Amino acid sequence: MKKCVFAGTFDPFTVGHEDTVRKCLALFDEVAVAVAENKQKRCMFSAQARVEMIRAVFADEPRVRVMRWEGVIVDLLKREGTPFYVRGIRNTVDFEYENADFYASRDLDPSLITLYIPAEQKHLHVSSTLVKNCIAFEKPYREYVPAAVYEYIQKNRQE
Repeated sequence: MKKCVFAGTFDPFTVGHEDTVRKCLALFDEVAVAVAENKQKRCMFSAQARVEMIRAVFADEPRVRVMRWEGVIVDLLKREGTPFYVRGIRNTVDFEYENADFYASRDLDPSLITLYIPAEQKHLHVSSTLVKNCIAFEKPYREYVPAAVYEYIQKNRQE
């Protein structure tokens, strides 16, 4: 069975993230989506809320497994028994960041295979930061997140 890991903060999970996971499903038998705990980022949503949102998006897709992860990605890849690490790329800034991260991770595990999946043109401007800003300033954001994420946020903001 071929499996990949797609990790990120996903604060929150966007349509671009969803598109990347769906492309992974065309290549792999299983996609492990890891909600990373990044101590350098201040998140709007708790890690548990982010896991719940992503699980709701893929509720009907048993090949997607969602988990929390604190630690180095190469350790997660070893635990999952796969060398395949997927990264979504929107622009050259993303590429430069991901490429630097690739070489640092490769030093820790030479078997690492990173796959860059370019964003669709219609999603190039979509980011979790954009969504958080829209939420904070009460601007529309429905088109930037999967329906299940939008519903989750709306439901939990009203409580």
